[in-house]
Amino acid sequence: MGSHRRLASPSGFNRGAGTALCALSAAAAALGAVPASAAPHADTKAEVDRLYEQAEEATEAFNKADETADTLRREVADSQDRIARQQQRINSMRETLGSLAGAQYRSGGVDPSLALLFSDDPDDYLDKASVLDRITVHQTGELRELETAMRELAQERSEATQKLSELEKSRKAVATHKKTVEKKLAKARQLLNSLPSTERAAYDRASRSGRVEIPDLGDAAPSSARAAAAIAAARTALGKPYVWGASGPSGFDCSGLMQWSYAQAGVHLPRTSQAQRYAGHQVPLSQAQPGDLVTYRSDASHVAMYMGNGQVIHAPYPGAPVRYDPVGMMPVSSVTRV
Repeated sequence: MGSHRRLASPSGFNRGAGTALCALSAAAAALGAVPASAAPHADTKAEVDRLYEQAEEATEAFNKADETADTLRREVADSQDRIARQQQRINSMRETLGSLAGAQYRSGGVDPSLALLFSDDPDDYLDKASVLDRITVHQTGELRELETAMRELAQERSEATQKLSELEKSRKAVATHKKTVEKKLAKARQLLNSLPSTERAAYDRASRSGRVEIPDLGDAAPSSARAAAAIAAARTALGKPYVWGASGPSGFDCSGLMQWSYAQAGVHLPRTSQAQRYAGHQVPLSQAQPGDLVTYRSDASHVAMYMGNGQVIHAPYPGAPVRYDPVGMMPVSSVTRV
């Protein structure tokens, strides 16, 4: 999401895709070279860049919280299913034990010595007592099984309660990060609107220029067949809009594009750029091959796909469609081969 360029001159921001995205202090130093008359506007653009970067960080946090919430929802649903089945089993066992207890009471609900004393047919009583002993042994086993089942049910309910609590925390985190993103983006748009109309139009043209034309990608081969399939998928996304929190097919954020592209190749990637960084083995940038994932900034809050000859494809930030840019558009954190 964050803009991946720094301003070299008042009119050069639309050509700054190859300039590294640095910390705000570095940006301030760079702005020192801008003529005094242009500095206020340049400061505004730098602040927009910073807000986009912060919004992207919040977006990846949103994606992580949302992914966690989805996982917990599935786990809670599975737990509830197991609890229902276990409760049904316990109810059935109780019914069986109730029947056995009733039979025992009816057959031998008085002291055995008295029952034998008053029995009209001692031999018949002794036969019934023999059956009753067998019922009692069976009942003991049933009781033990019931006890175990009830312990398991209590454990399932305890775990489900904990997961529901975690789910609620994740839902709150999702809402919090969503508000953060929306606030940053609204502020960025407000600052852009404060620019003179000609500069604002130029910034918008730079963002929406598309850059969907295929640059010279060289002849390097993809690292694998699945990488080749992911590359083909990513190319079909060229020109699609940046939509924060989206993973296709009509819109993407940076990590959403990577996840969707590799999904078309039958590979499941984690949802966030930070997790995608560890979705394979890392290689030096000098050894990058088409299909490798390139993460940016020290916190790996942006990710792109290497396409060859120093070019990547990515979803840049709001207002900028999926496009090609130089791999060095901002500081590279890692290169991961899936």
